[in-house]
Amino acid sequence: MSEEPLSPAVVGTESLKDIRKIIHVDMDAFYASVEQRDNPELRGKPVAVGFGAKRGVVAAASYEARRFGVHSAMPSVTALRKCPDLIFVRPRFETYRAVSNQIHEIFSAFTPLIEPLSLDEAYLDVTENLAGIALATEVASRIRARIREETALTASAGISYNKFLAKLASGQRKPDGQFVIPPQAGPAFVENLPIGKFHGIGPATEAKMNRLGIHKGADLKGRNLAFLQENFGKSGPYYYWLSRGIDHRPVRPERVRKSVGAEDTFSNDIRDFEGAHEGLRPLMAKVWTHCERHGLKARTVTLKVKFTDFQLITRSRTFARPVPSLVAIEQAVIHLLGLLFPLAKDIRLLGVTLSSFDAAEEPDLPQLDLFGGET
Repeated sequence: MSEEPLSPAVVGTESLKDIRKIIHVDMDAFYASVEQRDNPELRGKPVAVGFGAKRGVVAAASYEARRFGVHSAMPSVTALRKCPDLIFVRPRFETYRAVSNQIHEIFSAFTPLIEPLSLDEAYLDVTENLAGIALATEVASRIRARIREETALTASAGISYNKFLAKLASGQRKPDGQFVIPPQAGPAFVENLPIGKFHGIGPATEAKMNRLGIHKGADLKGRNLAFLQENFGKSGPYYYWLSRGIDHRPVRPERVRKSVGAEDTFSNDIRDFEGAHEGLRPLMAKVWTHCERHGLKARTVTLKVKFTDFQLITRSRTFARPVPSLVAIEQAVIHLLGLLFPLAKDIRLLGVTLSSFDAAEEPDLPQLDLFGGET
């Protein structure tokens, strides 16, 4: 699909000069691709990045592994059942961060308006780009070419007039491709989209919409604003406009992550309070050291627990003032942990997260624990 002259009539009340050119760049199977790049013996083979083949989870899967149905966040034992020849590689987050920095330097050569979403994806506003290139498709092509040349990795890109559609577009030609949704095609593209494909609509919201007879974008568009507000609260207006292909959210270079967390999946189930306490110690130290190094002051401490049946719960405590020390964090976490005992079932994973940073001190930093899904 090629870029065509932009018509303000197809994007509501926006005038021609207001139409933006947004690119969503998404690295292809990023962690696994880095491992295959750095180890020739892994190329062409099904690879999973993760901690161990018995009790861990898949952080990322190569495209060879995905053909067997292996995907991120899948328990390792399930992945091995689907793909017995799956090769597990321990993650090297410092390496992934270094490569991500290279990629963001490439972005910076084209625009200062970069909104990172994770190590492997970002929004770019190239309406007025530094290279003076008229077509956003050409900007995306040059960015992808430079990424391949400088990192030996491939990226996919989606190009559109807003963030919502750009992100949808980036998944249309994976891997190593790009796709554009111009304003003329935006509303129709959304109408034909299954509701579960809407970014920001999770399984629970999808199920609720299905119960209300909303299965595609066209069904969502057919509901008025009052109905959506009544059933989805403050998200109602957001869904109302998305169903019409309208998303006014700007690309925000100052976008910050609101929390810093670390977690660990244990080799053996934890059954007692002392074992859980010991498992939490290095996690608490890790997040505190990270925050202290960057001058961050958090008011909320969250304990994350995953049980052997994969049930996940969180317990939080928010203070009126920033938590002053590692000792104070430990006291809060141990208090939250104690509320769970005696246990009804064993623990397989523990995590600690600090959040509610002072507004002036919120960091533009990634999570310490980066097991988000990859595409």
